[in-house]
Amino acid sequence: MDQVVRKNGSGINRIGRKFLQFIKENIGIIIALVVLCIFLSVNPITSDSFLTQKNVFNVLRQISSNLFLACGMTMVIILGGIDLSVGSIIALSGCIAAGCVARYNLPIGVAIVVGILVGLAVGLFNGLVISKTTIPSFIVTLATMNIAKGLAYVYTGGSPVRVVTKEWQFIGAGYIGPIPTPVLILVVVLIITALLMNKTKMGRYIYAVGGNAQAAVFSGIKVAKVKFFVHAFSGVMAGLAGVVLASRMYSGQPTAGDGAEMDAIAAVVVGGTSMSGGAGKIGGTIIGGLIIGVLNNGLNLLNVNSFWQYVVKGAVILLAVFIDYLKNKKVKM
Repeated sequence: MDQVVRKNGSGINRIGRKFLQFIKENIGIIIALVVLCIFLSVNPITSDSFLTQKNVFNVLRQISSNLFLACGMTMVIILGGIDLSVGSIIALSGCIAAGCVARYNLPIGVAIVVGILVGLAVGLFNGLVISKTTIPSFIVTLATMNIAKGLAYVYTGGSPVRVVTKEWQFIGAGYIGPIPTPVLILVVVLIITALLMNKTKMGRYIYAVGGNAQAAVFSGIKVAKVKFFVHAFSGVMAGLAGVVLASRMYSGQPTAGDGAEMDAIAAVVVGGTSMSGGAGKIGGTIIGGLIIGVLNNGLNLLNVNSFWQYVVKGAVILLAVFIDYLKNKKVKM
């Protein structure tokens, strides 16, 4: 009995130490999130609407799609790359998944799988080209961004593919109990991503390749396979985001996902992942996603012009990258 108590006690202590370490590593962005929430809670314009249950769940539902993308983007940026195609994958996968239901009367489950497979296909293509050539990921994903966007317009003819069945809407707009369905899906995705990055060989290889690809080669790590896997995973996350977003909007739209890659990159860099590669954690990305989501929601509640919202988010990204630059400069000194 004493041995069981000691084991339980040590387990609790270990969790407590990890939690404290997490707080210490992310104290800056946690403070930023808290200050932002306090400001929106006491501001006369937003105080009546920001902390309502409806608005909180609305924010969580909105950030779910961004965090799907950010899970894959975190790995890509840790590798020292970038994936600009995820926004267009959202459009393509959402349109095709919606078309499976509206045009071909396929079961909802099949439509979901097809949408995710579309994202996987683009991710596999990105991974294949990037891992087998020396073409930068920026260029490859810039090309596939345009290809996927063009295919979405070709498939839809420029018009939304509407789906009005309740079963389809449940994926992105439904609830399980009081909790939005996308939030529960997000919890599962975050757990899988965290385990993948922290508890598997592939996770260790991602950090090794991002830190020093040449050293990783000498260590026996197959760098090409790591890059291939990461971009495939990013494609899957974008495909899932596309299906969820198409469900939430009750239609697949070729304009969906416009600028989504910027919000995902913002969440990752604000969360502390280094743009130079080799450093970053999914926990920081979650907080970064919350900051971007709360910021978007706050700007809307404050009735800030949408044009100015782009300016604000751009400034946030620049600030986060500049802080990362200062950190790297300090380490080198």
